Order: sequence, then C-alpha cells, then structure tokens
Amino acid sequence: MDNKKDSVQVIARNKKAYHDYFVLDTYEAGIELYGTEIKSIRRGRVNLKDSYCGVDNGEMFALGMHISPYEQGNRFNRDPMRRKRLLLHKREKIGRASCRERV
Repeated sequence: MDNKKDSVQVIARNKKAYHDYFVLDTYEAGIELYGTEIKSIRRGRVNLKDSYCGVDNGEMFALGMHISPYEQGNRFNRDPMRRKRLLLHKREKIGRASCRERV
C-alpha cells in the first residue's frame, strides 16, 4: 500500500478567518479549477486571506481567492480573481441556499 495516495495534503489555510471570526461550522468542498490553476496551486501560489463564500442560483462560489498565474501558462491562464465554483456534497447543500459565510 502506498500511504502517499491515502494522505491529504493541505495546500493553503485561512488563518485570518479563525483569528477574526468565531467559526461555527466547517465544510469540506472541492473546487472547480483549470489546468494552469492547479499547477500554480501545487507551487503554493494561492492566497485565501480575503476570500469568502457566496451563493448564486443555488451554487456556492469562492470569491476573493487569488491564484497567481502560472509562469508557463501563456494564453491558458485564467483571471487570478475569478470566482471558483465549490463542489459540495448534496447533504451539505441542503439549507445553504440563503446563507453567506466567511471562509
């Protein structure tokens, strides 16, 4: 067995949110990203400092999350501040349609 496949690696953490706010609930979510964004995140070029989540048409998005452009990405790079769709489990989506939470 390869333990590397079973372990989860934390790439970024929003420490400021835990310092400035009282966090009641946490959720685990995936993020819809493009290839150059993934490469940039693997290099640690992501900033969650002023990011938060918002709901739009029943879907949750990460707003204010900055992913620096990948150096070799040329025309495939996306806007660093674009909103990124969060991929939640169905049970976590229930009751979240009207909320706006800080990450």
